[in-house]
Amino acid sequence: MRLGSARQDDFEINVISLIDVLLTLLMFFVMTTTFIQHSAMKVTLPEASESASEAQRDALIVMVDADGRYFVDNNEVLNPALDTLKEAIARIAGDNRDRQVVLRADAATRHQAVVTAMDALGQLGFTHLSIATTRSKDAASDAPSPR
Repeated sequence: MRLGSARQDDFEINVISLIDVLLTLLMFFVMTTTFIQHSAMKVTLPEASESASEAQRDALIVMVDADGRYFVDNNEVLNPALDTLKEAIARIAGDNRDRQVVLRADAATRHQAVVTAMDALGQLGFTHLSIATTRSKDAASDAPSPR
């Protein structure tokens, strides 16, 4: 014989504090994340008097470091031969030959390495080629100051 009524407690999980912690972590990661693409390789660009500030989001980036190593969209080309470079560019670029190409070569790079990259791009049929530079200090001081 049972005395008293059968009690059945409802079990609840309080998730409000969990949601607070997750939202705080989400805000932290959003605030500390940079959305600018940084190249994995440090390249000191040559200087020029004028620099185009037009940013191309879909541009194919071909980098040449000071040692003459090639990188296509941050993927290193292990063999510096022309055919290997062409194969790597074609594999990453796909069939779009009208795509903008930005050549980022270190200022201390041998001229032959830059010409080889330009030759590979030309043989593949790319026609929109830009060479990345930084603005020289003389040109920056000659620029009119904002009023």
